[in-house]
Amino acid sequence: MSQWPLIAEIAAAVTSGKTTAVEQVEKALKTIADQKEYDAIIATTADRALERAKTIDAKIKNGEAVGRLAGVPFIAKDNYLVFGAETTAASNILRGFNAPYQSTVINRLEAEGAICVAKANLDAFAHGASTENSDFFVTKNPHDTSRVPGGSSGGSAASVVLDMAPFALGSDTGGSIRQPASFVGCVGYKPTYGLTSRSGVVAMASSTDTMGPLTRNVADAAEVLDVYAGPDPLDSTTTPRQAEGYSVTGQKMDLQGVKVGLIKQYMGDGIDEAVKKVVLEAADKLKSRGAIVEEVDLPSLPLALAVYYIIVPAEVSSNLSRYDGQRYGFSAKDATDLESSYVQSRSQGFGVEAKRRIMIGTYVLSSGYYDAYYKKAQTVRTKLINEFAEAFQKYQYLIGPVAPTPAFQIGENADDPLKMYLSDIMTVAANLVGVPSISLPAGTVGKLPVGLQIMAPMNKDRELLLMALAAEEVLA
Repeated sequence: MSQWPLIAEIAAAVTSGKTTAVEQVEKALKTIADQKEYDAIIATTADRALERAKTIDAKIKNGEAVGRLAGVPFIAKDNYLVFGAETTAASNILRGFNAPYQSTVINRLEAEGAICVAKANLDAFAHGASTENSDFFVTKNPHDTSRVPGGSSGGSAASVVLDMAPFALGSDTGGSIRQPASFVGCVGYKPTYGLTSRSGVVAMASSTDTMGPLTRNVADAAEVLDVYAGPDPLDSTTTPRQAEGYSVTGQKMDLQGVKVGLIKQYMGDGIDEAVKKVVLEAADKLKSRGAIVEEVDLPSLPLALAVYYIIVPAEVSSNLSRYDGQRYGFSAKDATDLESSYVQSRSQGFGVEAKRRIMIGTYVLSSGYYDAYYKKAQTVRTKLINEFAEAFQKYQYLIGPVAPTPAFQIGENADDPLKMYLSDIMTVAANLVGVPSISLPAGTVGKLPVGLQIMAPMNKDRELLLMALAAEEVLA
């Protein structure tokens, strides 16, 4: 049983004077301190958080408006620029970096009274599927400390399940919110590409990065998204909101006659039989409420992972070129000239996985290989977009597993990059085609949680959240 009620209930209690913002922040900070052994948190923003809480309490006392998330504590993945603590993206190259401004997402949440209390651990620069690639420490799965919490938003996901805060923020480039949500047993939401601003978030791959919440339930995820979704003049890729907004608290959706496609390619070879069983049982539960669930074929889907690991490293190599030891971040002290400063700063500052992705990305963009790899990958990406669009003409939603296995052992895939990349095989397609996707707890394999993935067409986030709300009730 969580110590946190619904986010809307926390805000109502703070606003009405039943509790205070300071009490909520202190409760979050105490839980963070008590759960240190899980290594979910890189740093707290305790001083600033308590000051903000005192300001909110004073405004309430004076009868001033404080916003719909008044006094609600939250945790941000450490690739979000936030005041009150360093922003490191869990990489040595950014140690000591204090953000000169905050991300748009953080600013919008704070404008409604939410309070960031900590920065969560991640795979450095969000490169990974296990949070083992953090340059600081490995986050442990709350259900089994010998296992990973998933990644790259593993710290954010673990912090929610460990009850450190009512919600956490993650970023999803190829499954980095949904896969850890599946591994630890919480809700992870990846919005439509462009619905959430990327301004003030350390970039991984600019054409697939999306900012989403990790929560204990669908209603909270929708409430948080509703606060920060929509156009941002600081991010030219952002898109308009749906007129009705995204809050679904207290609403219901009838599953009778809803057409759902169970993705054929996600239920074949390579999926753990126990995970497959959980997903099929979830599909049966949807059917029992009147949903029409049929198998859907997406023939190009097996190519999605290869496409992703060409396009994304290409964008990574470009985005990481700014970390050169000259302007901010780590700079090699023993360098004797400009060239050695570049080489030593980057070779000492970047971890193994960042270097691997820079090398792959530089290779596929280089002269003589651009047409053979990058251009072909973009062609197949377009084909995937068309196949998903065609599937959504027949089905309102697509479902499948989030990951082929439950959480794996720490160190199990660490020396095998290809095996690690396969953890993303069922999530990358949603990022490549830009559609919204959610991971819902659907069952367990032993004591390890397993998530159900639900996808909807682009810009149908409200519809997806309503569907997820209905599915959450069925799967409970």
